[in-house]
Amino acid sequence: MSVMTPDLGAVRATAAPDFAALDVATADLDGPFGVIDLGAFAANARSLLTRAAGTPIRVASKSVRCRALIDATLALDGYSGILALTLAEALWVAETCDDVVVGYPTADRGSIARLAASEELAARVTVMVDSTDQLDLIERAAPDGARIRVCLDLDASLRLIGSRVHLGPRRSPVHSASEARRLAEAIVARPRFRLVGLMAYEGQIAGIGNAAGSSLNRIQIRAMQAASRLELAHRRAAAVAAVREVADLEFVNGGGTGSIESTAAEAAVTEVAAGSGLYGPTLFDGYRHFQPVPAAYFVTEVVRIPGPGLATAQGGGWIASGVPGPDRAPTPTWPAGLSLTPLEGAGEAQTPLTGADGLSVGDRVWFRHAKAGEVCERLNELHLVEGDRIVGTVPTYRGEGHAFL
Repeated sequence: MSVMTPDLGAVRATAAPDFAALDVATADLDGPFGVIDLGAFAANARSLLTRAAGTPIRVASKSVRCRALIDATLALDGYSGILALTLAEALWVAETCDDVVVGYPTADRGSIARLAASEELAARVTVMVDSTDQLDLIERAAPDGARIRVCLDLDASLRLIGSRVHLGPRRSPVHSASEARRLAEAIVARPRFRLVGLMAYEGQIAGIGNAAGSSLNRIQIRAMQAASRLELAHRRAAAVAAVREVADLEFVNGGGTGSIESTAAEAAVTEVAAGSGLYGPTLFDGYRHFQPVPAAYFVTEVVRIPGPGLATAQGGGWIASGVPGPDRAPTPTWPAGLSLTPLEGAGEAQTPLTGADGLSVGDRVWFRHAKAGEVCERLNELHLVEGDRIVGTVPTYRGEGHAFL
């Protein structure tokens, strides 16, 4: 499928949503449909570059899930390479991108066999490992074929009191510099593999807002993040140095949208990852040091008025992954003043809303998703709006027939 790629360099960046213009542009569409405010998307792409201060940004594709927008971002100076969600996805995007790192380990034997069967794909795609068990699985799935590029996943969580307190994602079992070196030695001892990268994702800094909740909560989060930054900077540098004694690394990847400044400031890091900051979902509203412009929406229509001040929108229950809670629900954003009801929330077939005085059957409700790319699992296409007109309509991964995860 041929997909148009917008020229973000030519797009006029916008600093705030203009719902009147967005509504005019999409007046002829029936819901539910997805919209990207291209000016906001371009503003976010440029803001991420400013925050990275010259360190290349690898696009986290799970937070975009639309080839046209990934390609448009990669066309900007300062962006390079894709951090993919699965190996199957990586093999697909590697058809047009020559530098794809799979951000998580895989047990997809069929995709491993495909990777090993192609010298071209094997040169473009790097798989993630944190254990020799994964090396064993890859060797069983593809005992012959091309040499496999490997990235070592270093755990970036903050562990305190002898690891009795764990703050951050439960990722790799490789936490210390000595553990990283041992795994690196095990990788290079196997001629089937080539160790080319090291990654450490500090989710407790990059993925947790530090300007949300109570004052006490904000103080606690900022204190934890400051301590974690300091600890990780020393540990990551030591791990990179130890692994570089074993293998000539091409890249050291770290961070995410919420930690770009601090991650890029570490001398040991050669690139940062980011993706959610392009769409600016609601979970990224609560950061003190940056504020993306909301760029991604889904729109549905009012189908009934159950009572005064109430309106019921069709569908809308597009809940985000993570710990279930109110912050994972979509947010009715326009018209202003709408709220989910506490007893029904966002529903599969219908979503009742309060604060809906003035809304009638057929009126639209604009929602923001809690996370970035997940909204694309509900949409076949995204309408790209610039000002008050649609300048393009591009397929999501789902629209191109792919549901990778």
